Amino acid sequence: MQKNNKMSLTTRIMLGMLAGIILGLSLQALFSGQTEYLIPLGLFDFPVKSFLVDGLFHVGGQIFIASLQMLVVPLVFISLVCGTCSLSDPKTLGRLGGKSIALYLMTTAIAITVAITLALIIAPGIGQELPSNASYEVQEAPTFAQVIINMFPTNPINAMANGNMLQIIVFALLFGIAMALCGEPGKRVAKVFDDLNTVVLKLVTILMNLAPYGVFCLMAKLFTTIDIKLIGSLAKYFFVVLAALFIHALINYSIILKVLTGLSPITFLKKMKDACMFAFSTSSSSATMPVTLETATKKLGAHNSVASFTVPLGATINMDGSAIMQGVATVFIAQVYAIDLSIADYLMVILTATLASVGTAGVPGVGLVMLAMVLNQVGLPVEGIFLIIGVDRLLDMTRTAVNVTGDCMVTCIVAKSENEFDLETFNDPEAAKELEEKTSL
Repeated sequence: MQKNNKMSLTTRIMLGMLAGIILGLSLQALFSGQTEYLIPLGLFDFPVKSFLVDGLFHVGGQIFIASLQMLVVPLVFISLVCGTCSLSDPKTLGRLGGKSIALYLMTTAIAITVAITLALIIAPGIGQELPSNASYEVQEAPTFAQVIINMFPTNPINAMANGNMLQIIVFALLFGIAMALCGEPGKRVAKVFDDLNTVVLKLVTILMNLAPYGVFCLMAKLFTTIDIKLIGSLAKYFFVVLAALFIHALINYSIILKVLTGLSPITFLKKMKDACMFAFSTSSSSATMPVTLETATKKLGAHNSVASFTVPLGATINMDGSAIMQGVATVFIAQVYAIDLSIADYLMVILTATLASVGTAGVPGVGLVMLAMVLNQVGLPVEGIFLIIGVDRLLDMTRTAVNVTGDCMVTCIVAKSENEFDLETFNDPEAAKELEEKTSL
C-alpha cells in the first residue's frame, strides 16, 4: 500500500482551531477599544468587524453548524429504525433503555458530586465582588410528567421538522418494532432503510471536509468577541469548572469503563479525539451527533443496533458537563452571597440536578435552566446566574466535549453487556484512522 502523507482530519481540525483562536485574539488586541474595528484606507474606512467577524466568520461558522444539524434528524431516525428492526428480540429495547438511562443518571450524579467537592475545597467564590443590579430572567422548565407526555408525538413529521429528539426516538423505535414484526414486508422496507443509512453516513463523511474551515470561523469569531477580562475576574470559578470537567472525562469515565467492560480507557480516549473536537467547536451535542454515532460504530466497535439508541438518547438527556457547571456554580454563588449550605442542601443539589437532566431534556439553554431549578431548590438567589454568564460560552464548549465522551462510554458499556460489540474494531488502531483517511486532503 502506498503510504498516505496527507494531513489527517484531526490534524486539520486542530490547525483550524488554533488558527482561529490566534486570529481572533490578535484582532481583539489590535483593535482594542474600537467597536467597529476600522482600517483607514484613504477614501474610506474598511469595517473589519462587520465584514470579517460578523460577515465572513459568522457565515462560515453557521454554514458548518447548519450542515451538521441538517444530518441529525435523518441520521437518528434512519439509524434507529435500522437498529431496532435488526434486533432479534424487540423486548431487548427495554433492557437497552433501562441500562442506558441508569448509566446516564449515575454518571450525572458522580459528575455533580465531584464538582461540589472540588468547589468546596478550592472555594472560588470567596472574595468575589458582587455586581450591582444583577438580574437574570428564569426560563420555566416543564414538569417531569409533562416531559413524559411530550415524548409521544401527535405528529411525527412535525416532530422531525422541529427537531424534537425524544419524539423522534419514540417514533423510530415504534416504527422499527413494527417492521420487525411484519415479516416479509418489514424485511423489504428494512432493505430500503439500510440503503438510506449507507447514503446518510456517506454524506456525514463528505460534510466532515467542512470541519477545519467551520472550526476556524467559529473560533475566530468567538475569540474576537469574548471578553478575556471576565475570565481573569472569574479565574478561580473558570478553572475549578475546567478541572472538574477534566477529572470527570479522564478519570471517572476511565474507571467506569474499565470496571464495567474491561476495555482500555487509553484506547477509548484516543479514538474520541475527532468527536470531542467537533463537540468543542459546535457547543452542541445534537449538532455533533452524526460524528458521535460514526465514532461509536466505526471506531469504537459498538453495533448500530445499540449505538443508534444510546447516542441520540445521550445527546438528549446526558448532562454530565452541565451538572459539573451547576455543582461549581451553586457553591460559587453561595460563597459570593455568604450563604451557608448544609450537607442536606448539597445532597438536594445532587438529586435535583440528576433528575432535572431528564426533566429538562430538549429545553433550549438547558444548562442554565437546570441551574435555576437547583438554586431555587436550596434557596439561593437566581440572580447569581448573572455572575457566571460572561464565561459560560467558553465553558459550554468543554462541557459539550465531556457530554459526547459520556455518550460514547455508555454506548460501549451497553453494547458490551448485550454482546453487540466488536472488540477487534475497538483494539484496531487502523479503525481510528478510517474516517480520517476518507476525508484526508
